[in-house]
Amino acid sequence: MAEGVPSYRRDRPRLPAAERRRQIIEISSALIADRGFWGLSMQDVADRCGLTVPGVLRHVGSKTGLLVAVLEHRDVEDARSLRTKLGVGENEIPDEWSAGGPEGVDLRQLCSATMRRNAEQPEIVRLFTVLEAESLTPSHPAHAYFAKRQKQAVAAFASLARDFSDRPEPLARHIVAMMDGLQIQWLRAPHTFDLVREWEVAAEVLFGTTADLPRRDAVE
Repeated sequence: MAEGVPSYRRDRPRLPAAERRRQIIEISSALIADRGFWGLSMQDVADRCGLTVPGVLRHVGSKTGLLVAVLEHRDVEDARSLRTKLGVGENEIPDEWSAGGPEGVDLRQLCSATMRRNAEQPEIVRLFTVLEAESLTPSHPAHAYFAKRQKQAVAAFASLARDFSDRPEPLARHIVAMMDGLQIQWLRAPHTFDLVREWEVAAEVLFGTTADLPRRDAVE
């Protein structure tokens, strides 16, 4: 074998199907975060799992099926970790965010918890940042997913903003843009850029401006 080329065993212990699928998803997530979806090699996934490519495909169906599995898994895990940050119950944050946040949690609290969660998982933020950029191309298999994801995020933030702002949708779009922009800066310089602190500074600007906006009950 050529020097410097890693070798992977294919005689690893058999795993239950659910555990094997999770292993495939976690390994694929790391590879996509590093290379993007187009740079993902099914052979590399198989090698790192100690499987053959057909063995991987038995669990995910196809390369596109693998991407869907990765995104669905992250949605579930991210919702769970956000519930922990907010201290709310299992059913208080829906998988789809169009309904807004849980009862008793305002917009600023939800945004702060989201950024604190993201600050603890740079590899996951990198995964979504890489895929979101790639998926701007309509032919990308995650194009529809990220378009829907952005729409849901804006709708959720706008729903919460309606309680105190007469212009909730522009504010919601600005929040999403600020979060995405700060996260890119953080990923470029993670050791010198404090994501949570920078978000709190940005929040003072974003939410401070709402004080000058007319309340909905003042104009109705």
